[in-house]
Amino acid sequence: MKTATIPSLRVDPELRAAAESVLKEGETLSAFMEDSLRRQVEYRRTQAEFIARGLAAREEGERTGFYYSSEDVLAMMRRKLEAVKAAQSE
Repeated sequence: MKTATIPSLRVDPELRAAAESVLKEGETLSAFMEDSLRRQVEYRRTQAEFIARGLAAREEGERTGFYYSSEDVLAMMRRKLEAVKAAQSE
């Protein structure tokens, strides 16, 4: 697969210095920027999917007239968590 370039990024010297100050040993600024870009892309995809699920749930609620209370949702989540913990301890 061919690689592509990202447009150069102009920043204040203070921001560049801040970025360089948090680099791990052996890490380049380019690697840091690529990792940051990948994480932001994944975050935005996840955020868009979350919003889409929420909107679909709202539409389903409006269509059926059935909604879950926050207490019901939290109880379901607790049960799932307890089941996972129980399975891990076996």
